[in-house]
Amino acid sequence: MIMRTRFAPSPTGRLHVGNARTALFSALLAAHAGGTLILRIEDTDAERSRQEFESGLMEDLAWLNIHWQEGPDKGGDKGPYRQSERTPVYAECINKLAARKLVYPCFCTPLELDLARKAQLAAGKPPRYAGTCAHLGTAEIEARSARGLKPALRFRVPEAGVTGFEDLVRGRQAFAHRDIGDFVIRRGDSSPAFFFSNAVDDALMGVTHVLRGEDHLANTPRQLLILKALGLPVPQYGHLSLIVGESGAPLSKREGGGSVQELREDGIFPEALLNYLARLGHRYASNEFMSFPGLVQAFDTAHIGHSPAHYDHQQLEHWQHTAIRSVEPARLWRWLTDAHPDMNALVPDDKRTVFLDVVRDNVTRPAEGLLWARTVFTDHFEPDEPSLAVLRAVGQAFFDRMLVCFKKEPMEFRTFAKAVGAVTGLSGKSLFMPLRAALTGRVHGPEMDRLWQLMSPERIKRRMHLARDLCKT
Repeated sequence: MIMRTRFAPSPTGRLHVGNARTALFSALLAAHAGGTLILRIEDTDAERSRQEFESGLMEDLAWLNIHWQEGPDKGGDKGPYRQSERTPVYAECINKLAARKLVYPCFCTPLELDLARKAQLAAGKPPRYAGTCAHLGTAEIEARSARGLKPALRFRVPEAGVTGFEDLVRGRQAFAHRDIGDFVIRRGDSSPAFFFSNAVDDALMGVTHVLRGEDHLANTPRQLLILKALGLPVPQYGHLSLIVGESGAPLSKREGGGSVQELREDGIFPEALLNYLARLGHRYASNEFMSFPGLVQAFDTAHIGHSPAHYDHQQLEHWQHTAIRSVEPARLWRWLTDAHPDMNALVPDDKRTVFLDVVRDNVTRPAEGLLWARTVFTDHFEPDEPSLAVLRAVGQAFFDRMLVCFKKEPMEFRTFAKAVGAVTGLSGKSLFMPLRAALTGRVHGPEMDRLWQLMSPERIKRRMHLARDLCKT
């Protein structure tokens, strides 16, 4: 049997980090087995679903190199792949359940349900539907409907027994029916409940394996009951631990848990995010940077952890550094210039490859590339606060001696630095830090001898004068 996994987002916002990891794990699992990934859009929430969000989800997934074989844009013989287009499918399934008297109308109001829930919790009992409408007669149902009341539809859960399954991540799981209670499969507005349409679609689309967040774990026994009642096949479920921030609480936007779009706009490479997300709750034997095929080959649900996955932005930055060191020059240049087109005019064509090689290890965002281009190829000179402190500490006399050394024949940076050290009596960090601050406006950066080779002698001289002038203030 060919493995079929799915990613089933709701188009009510942009793709966020947690859902991106679920999509990635589902794609890796399918690809590892030579199977199929399905993209299904769960857009039954008509008020919040938007076409622009659906398009954005697809753009973000494609940017991450997550590709699906069936979906709204690709078709397939199990469609339609938007739930809003599958209403007749759900109606047919509900009619089958109704014919077997496995469902019943529920007229309870949200207030009544909330009060009953609070009373159960106060009594130390698990909240479950009390069965208020479970035994209404035909006449009573007709009378309430005649008054314009719109009932929800509840599934009758067997009084006794247990529903269990083998979780791909967590092992054996079991849920007593008495703790589940009769649940809604169709709302009062006639729209299907999430876990009903979700389960039906998985079965009818031939999904064999489902990876999703642990917040859906409580839905699983309900879905198993529905599928059993309909005589539909049951996929294997695996529930992933939620991603949490430093505090241990669910990941917030403040801690980096924003959308994939925001990370894209911030300049994160897709390979960096892929390598990070693939390890967020999943253990790889190798800590080396991997291509998508490499991540696929080593993916194994047995390596998915049970504990909460802690989001660490510094780890993402590590993979960003690694991606930038790995990417080919043409793509690195495109990354820089897509964000800052003026770099095309700043960096001469014949020096682009050398420039990229020089600054590659010191750039994590396009703005840093623009800074180094301005530093090397223009007279732009705005030292940061640490550099200003270093410049003022050495004083004007240091720069007077620098300029005297520079008036001699052009030389390599190390030769120049040695000459300055000889006349100032400075060495090591005490020498090289003010030299770097004077020439670049930063106390850290690419190797100075390589930057020196890219800068014209005239610009170097002007930079020394500018640094000297700053010591007057």
